[in-house]
Amino acid sequence: MSAGTDIEREISASMLRLRGRAPFFATLALYARIVVTDAVPTAATDGQDVLVNPAFMAGLSTPHLDGVIVHEVLHAALGHVGRRAARDPERWNIAADIVVNGILTANGFELPEGAVRDGSLQDFSVEEVYALLERRDPSGLPRLVMVDLLEPGADGAARAQRARQLERHWAGAVDRAVVVARTAGDGDGQGPLPGGVVRAFGLDQRPRLDWRTLLWRFLTRTPTDFAAFDRRLVHRGLYLETLESTSVRVHVAIDTSGSVSTTELDAFGAELQALLASYPGIEATLVYADAGVHGPYPLTAGRELPPPVGGGGTDFRPFFALVDDGDADATTVAVYLTDGHGDFPVAEPAYPVLWVVTPGGLDDEKFPWGTVVRMV
Repeated sequence: MSAGTDIEREISASMLRLRGRAPFFATLALYARIVVTDAVPTAATDGQDVLVNPAFMAGLSTPHLDGVIVHEVLHAALGHVGRRAARDPERWNIAADIVVNGILTANGFELPEGAVRDGSLQDFSVEEVYALLERRDPSGLPRLVMVDLLEPGADGAARAQRARQLERHWAGAVDRAVVVARTAGDGDGQGPLPGGVVRAFGLDQRPRLDWRTLLWRFLTRTPTDFAAFDRRLVHRGLYLETLESTSVRVHVAIDTSGSVSTTELDAFGAELQALLASYPGIEATLVYADAGVHGPYPLTAGRELPPPVGGGGTDFRPFFALVDDGDADATTVAVYLTDGHGDFPVAEPAYPVLWVVTPGGLDDEKFPWGTVVRMV
């Protein structure tokens, strides 16, 4: 009997063990074709198939073999191949491993020696972990034992089409896995899901918009939008007419307590400048805020942001007190770029608030009010 046949039997046995132990992961695994091949040195995925090297798999203990299979299946199901975009492949792979291995260890799976772990980062999204790793000295990054996220074979339009197909494929797999997991045991459909799965797959959230998209939508709303604007009138041009003829006051605060990196500040500033250039009806002011406020500074299209001021602790109350003492009315909105760790006002402001949260920031549900978007 060949080594490949032996490993195929071990994989079949692993699938049976998973079915009894972890129905959610076992169901996901059914949606991945597991290919035994010498084309990879250890184990890897291209986003759909899981490729395993027979010699590598033969050297694993039974618990480690189960862990490696689920590790690769989770990479595929979470879209870690397609979500990388233009990010550095190695750092992205490290970030994805931190997320996946956090889920595995939370559910009692064992991992081979040298598997990447970071308990301080594992509960964030892979994009957030990547952004946080960018702040670290490259020499201090974990070393990958397995480079297991393969480059997509296609390019351009073909790559985009494949990405959409895989997204639909794994969305169906996750839906099925949730049903199977919840009906396991007493079969009442209310059973618990594995630790970390709800967060990683966004099962408790509405789909998130890119932070830039939400920022633009938020800041180009009009007073009529805030009063339940009837969007059936958009096709008649009333939305843009209102926007062009109405001044919207935007108060922007940037947390300067040390939570906002230069890269994030530059990206945020660029979006603000683009907005101001596109919509002259927006009147914007900026304050830098730590334990107090520094400013306000008028924001004008084409002018760079003033140099940041601050460095103390974080208290959100002075900024909102400043806005409340000024010209806050039906045309006022507030935007706060922060990690979310600070003292909130007790009372919710009467105007809309958008929290743009930096990677690794406070969990969405811990913001007492306002709209939260993650800057990743």
